[in-house]
Amino acid sequence: MLSVFDRGPPPPCPAPFNLAAHVLGRAKELADKVALSVLGTEGAEDWTYARLEAAVRGTGTGLRRAGLAPGQIVLMRLGNTVDFPVTYLGCIAAGLVPVPTSSQLTEAETARIIDELQPAAVLRDPDVACAAHPRQIGLDELEAMRALPPCDWALGDPNRLAYVVYTSGTSGSPRAVAHAHRAIWARRMMVDGWYGLTENDRLCHAGAFNWTYTLGTGLMDPWTVGATALIPAPGTEISALPGLLRQYEATIFAAAPGVYRKILKDHAKLDLPALRHGLCAGEKLSRHLHEAWRAATGTELYEAYGMSECSTFISASPSHPARGDALGRPQKGRRVAIIGEDGQPVAQGQEGTIAVHRDDPGLMLGYLNAPDEMQARMRGDWFLTGDQGAMAADGQVFYLGRADDMMNAGGYRVSPVEVETALASHPGIDQVGAAEVRVKEDASIIVAFYTGPAPLDEADLKAYVAGKLARYKQPRAFVHLPALPTGANGKLLRRALPAYFGNPPS
Repeated sequence: MLSVFDRGPPPPCPAPFNLAAHVLGRAKELADKVALSVLGTEGAEDWTYARLEAAVRGTGTGLRRAGLAPGQIVLMRLGNTVDFPVTYLGCIAAGLVPVPTSSQLTEAETARIIDELQPAAVLRDPDVACAAHPRQIGLDELEAMRALPPCDWALGDPNRLAYVVYTSGTSGSPRAVAHAHRAIWARRMMVDGWYGLTENDRLCHAGAFNWTYTLGTGLMDPWTVGATALIPAPGTEISALPGLLRQYEATIFAAAPGVYRKILKDHAKLDLPALRHGLCAGEKLSRHLHEAWRAATGTELYEAYGMSECSTFISASPSHPARGDALGRPQKGRRVAIIGEDGQPVAQGQEGTIAVHRDDPGLMLGYLNAPDEMQARMRGDWFLTGDQGAMAADGQVFYLGRADDMMNAGGYRVSPVEVETALASHPGIDQVGAAEVRVKEDASIIVAFYTGPAPLDEADLKAYVAGKLARYKQPRAFVHLPALPTGANGKLLRRALPAYFGNPPS
């Protein structure tokens, strides 16, 4: 049998359609229910569904009155506050195309994005770094828009462009990933296929408002089913999370593996009587961490696999737990295969590249300004993820590692080429290679290996990259080598670099 999971497509997305209207489709029915609680140790700021919908649609009205037209791209440079999701959905409600970005990006990084996308406006918190743009709408102006009359939902073809997110590609240049309005419809398959989410749940996501993982799993998906989203207040320490989970009776907890790891470092046992289970994504979950969480809480962790180009499509869930070290299986309605070097599905149990069908409603429209790049990743009807895996006879998928050299920093995928490019201009560096190095069983860091006349001061190197790369992309260690490892063709062997960490050649 071939490694293909195909049990029929999901129901078609309705038309006309609007992503934001779908997310808030139950707002009228649940007007007085708490949609969002921003959690603090001394209290919570609550947003009812009525308040949330009014703020989103008022923002849509304000953006249209500001002269922005449906279809125009707007760059979001906002911080870790509720302003982020309200503005994001307000843009989509009005038919604009928001580009949410990490507040950690530097001015230089945003300059490249502005040059590439030519946005009609930048929606900006003045405390968040951003390159110059002639049309900037400030945070005060955005907050004032919430009191305006509600905009009409900008309905249309579910396949039209809704939003853009950035991801790093193997070439080292971040890619602008274009998604359709139907992407939110695809996430319905995650409700049972990963979350086990119901209207009665209180889902707490440990991430910041301005992380796409939080935006989807922590906010939009709970709102779509009428549940309550719980988000820790900005600046909340990870050490405070167990207390908040207990105090606010979270029933589901979602985080990257690194958060679970830090919590368990300080807590061998956790008393969380309301918690049903945890959700994990962003990087591979180790068996050690999984077992430690189960022992500490008596609850399960359910892992999921996805990417910027396609919403999570392989996962474990309460109704279909993972077997052994498997990720889980494709969600009902997904078409997934393991593709060999010949572009065809391999036999069950054999290694190949994890791929998702071109008709998946969660798959991107393509890369903006680089239409050929998506086609280059297609093999017939299959979009190649670039990650290796194997599929068992029951559909369970086992993750076997990245097919490229992409690194993972706390759940963010980071291109080594981007890091190398930032360091290559340093006057004391001749050559540089970046790699992910495992420093503990459950922890990895980005390390830069370089050659040059002499070892350089590490503090100086850290300061040098601070102005060029977002915090999560910056190397945590630097290793001076007499030469970088290369293959017979002279190309850098990045996978050989981690062996030199802590054991440089004499």
